[in-house]
Amino acid sequence: MFRRLFVIIGFFLAVASARGQGSPPDQAEQQRILLDRIQQLEKRVSELEAKGGVSPAPTPPAPSTPVVQTPESEPAPAAQAPSPGPAHEHEARDEQAAVRQVETHYPSLQVRGFGDVNFSATDQKGVNSGFNLGQLDLHLASPLSRKVSYFGEISFTAQPTGYAVEVERSFIRYDYNDYFKISFGRFHTPIGYWNAAFHHGSWLQTTISRPEMVQFGGTFIPVHFVGFLAEGNIPSGGAGLGYSVGVGNGRGSTISRAGDAGDINDNRAWVANIYARPARLYGLQTGVSVYRDKITLSDGRSFREWISGAHLVWTKESPEFLAEFANVNHREVFTNAVSNSQAFYVQLGYRLPWFEKLVKPYYRFEYTHTPLSENVFGNHDLVGSTLGLRYDITNYASFKGEYRNTKRKTGDPTINGLFLQTDFTF
Repeated sequence: MFRRLFVIIGFFLAVASARGQGSPPDQAEQQRILLDRIQQLEKRVSELEAKGGVSPAPTPPAPSTPVVQTPESEPAPAAQAPSPGPAHEHEARDEQAAVRQVETHYPSLQVRGFGDVNFSATDQKGVNSGFNLGQLDLHLASPLSRKVSYFGEISFTAQPTGYAVEVERSFIRYDYNDYFKISFGRFHTPIGYWNAAFHHGSWLQTTISRPEMVQFGGTFIPVHFVGFLAEGNIPSGGAGLGYSVGVGNGRGSTISRAGDAGDINDNRAWVANIYARPARLYGLQTGVSVYRDKITLSDGRSFREWISGAHLVWTKESPEFLAEFANVNHREVFTNAVSNSQAFYVQLGYRLPWFEKLVKPYYRFEYTHTPLSENVFGNHDLVGSTLGLRYDITNYASFKGEYRNTKRKTGDPTINGLFLQTDFTF
């Protein structure tokens, strides 16, 4: 009885710790790990009760592993318990380790990893087929106090001459309350839905590939953003309103990259996103985004950039529905020449009720149009369809297969391709 009570208390402490200290971009993965640990503890409790063992009370951490306390954290002292008998010594050690995992330590680094192995074959001339090691991605999260946390993301991407190492995200967050959190560093720009919801690590998303409009290394929208970002909930009852507002360096001279080393034209970019997650329609999210910047190209030309977007998503597995639209407006500073480019995608998925709900077919249609007057992007026209199937071989690994049919510029041939992937998290 006391052991079950300890497990339940440990569960609530773990969830509270994850909510108060974990980095929101990695919160879902942390909660999944905590649930697995609780299940393991409950299984051990059942085994001990079946043997008629005595339930020792949890003991405080050993002196060799002191708990670092700050003025913000003053945990109540734990009650001293009698030493467990020899037969249960190893169970007591395991329980002490579990207790330490849900206690507060500052800093307390947690590392999660993602990886994938790919195979591709297309009928596009000049493009080789075969296996590709894909990307190794590390998520680093560490609470620094009850209200302050750090999050980082580092990727290692296979290249023909070796590996490219990139700091994808790196920021410190001050969590004042649910209505106001402010972060400083490098982020995924909160334009639309996909770029803020799915980060590096293909296992996180249903599909193998990202939509063309939010492709890593792409130019249609700025994928990364360096500066500060304020976010939180808006008091709205059951409407579930939230916001994010940021100011930063915007695009660099290479417009596919953020201004990591500084703003090239001393004109700050800003971004704002507002969304709604109604309480009565769990899984539904709708929102709008705006982004404003001044772009200076390597040839000296400057453009005012205005991006507006909207999204509507239903994130339940049966069904899954994602739809997003963005318009990019460019106006050249000296000539006032204006161009508007549009892109959207619609993705449908459904986790089948058979095969223990491990199989999820999906389909995505995407469209991108850039006019002839576009001088920043060049031509990015695309009409494409993706038909795929995801099979979750475990809770932490999956197999995916996709058939893609894409057509880019007018007059270019349609490209067909088969893509396979196994991705995982660890």
